[in-house]
Amino acid sequence: VQLQASGGGLVQAGASLRLSCAASGRTVDSSLVGWFRQAPGKGREFVARLTPSGTTHYAASVKGRATISRDNAKNTVYLQMNRLKPEDTAVYYCATYYSGTLYLPTSYDCWGQGTQVTVSS
Repeated sequence: VQLQASGGGLVQAGASLRLSCAASGRTVDSSLVGWFRQAPGKGREFVARLTPSGTTHYAASVKGRATISRDNAKNTVYLQMNRLKPEDTAVYYCATYYSGTLYLPTSYDCWGQGTQVTVSS
């Protein structure tokens, strides 16, 4: 499977962004897809995940502000981020789950190239 993330940008605090993860080679409704982010000088951290059955899970830092969803017709998974904060600044990646603990990046095998989100105060 190949993943392509897009939708990042430079926004002010309080704004919203919708990130997209377009997949090819596998349908997104047959895969558990996760979003991760990596801020400068920090490790890659879990943001959200969506299972084939539609179950979602969010990191505490984004819960209530983020929504992960998918459009099967477009074979795309989305991450809607609202009320963005400067601490949300990072490169955001989507990935498909392989095995292991769901919030660890090492459990995911295929990664998109990342999209930069910068939130100014």
